Order: sequence, then structure tokens, then C-alpha cells
Amino acid sequence: MIKYDLQCDNAHIFEAWFKNSATYDAQVSANALVCAVCGTTGITKAPMAPSVPKKNSLSKSDRAAIAEKETKQAAAMMMAMREVRNTVEKNFDNVGDQFAEEARKIHYGETETRGIYGQATAEESSELKEEGVEISEIPWVPNTDN
Repeated sequence: MIKYDLQCDNAHIFEAWFKNSATYDAQVSANALVCAVCGTTGITKAPMAPSVPKKNSLSKSDRAAIAEKETKQAAAMMMAMREVRNTVEKNFDNVGDQFAEEARKIHYGETETRGIYGQATAEESSELKEEGVEISEIPWVPNTDN
């Protein structure tokens, strides 16, 4: 696992874990990375200061223990995000790319109130928020590591 500090087009900085650098590259190319704050998919690596320990400052077993702990933390985070996805999929209606339209209909009382999920562009999300439509944007992680 590799951890990157990422930055969106709106200067929000967050971290994310990837299986390897190729996984990061593939997700960026597919616009699969989303800022949890503003929902934009314009994501780049943020400048990072390398963490380089002094030579021999950590024993091999200490480095292995740290790596194991970080791997377990990353796995726990991915599991939690998968649980969020499963909960949403089980309890909300998937309206796909009609999310903005359906959210407006619910907000303005044109259709029954219900939980929905789907896709919206960054512009649509911004417009919904400006109109006072309450939405939440969550990172949508794959259900498996495959």
C-alpha cells in the first residue's frame, strides 16, 4: 500500500491509500478520485515532504511493525468505506445521472421524500448547494480489491 497526499482543484488537501502507483494513475485517468469536501474530480498529488529516517534509526522489525500497522489501518478504512457504500445501496434509490433533477424534485416537494444516490457533476452539485438542496458527497470505493 502507498499513501499519497492529494489536492483537488479547490485546494482541499486529503490523503488516500492505493495498492500501488499504477492504481493511483488509473483512478486519476478514470476520474474515479473525488474530493470528499467539494466533489470535484480534478485531483493531483499534493507536495509531500519525504519521511526519511536516519540510517539505522529503526530496526528491521520496527519498520515491519509500522508497515503492518499502516496496512491494517488502510484495510480498515477501505472496509468502512465499503460498508458505507453497501448501506447506501441497500437503503437508497439509485437515480444514476438524474441525481440533480431528482434531488430538486424532492427538495421542492414535486415528488415523495426519499433517500437517493447517483452521480452529479461538480457544477450540478454546486448549483444544488446554492439552491439550498441538502446533499452529501461521499467517495465511492469499489466493493472488492479486484
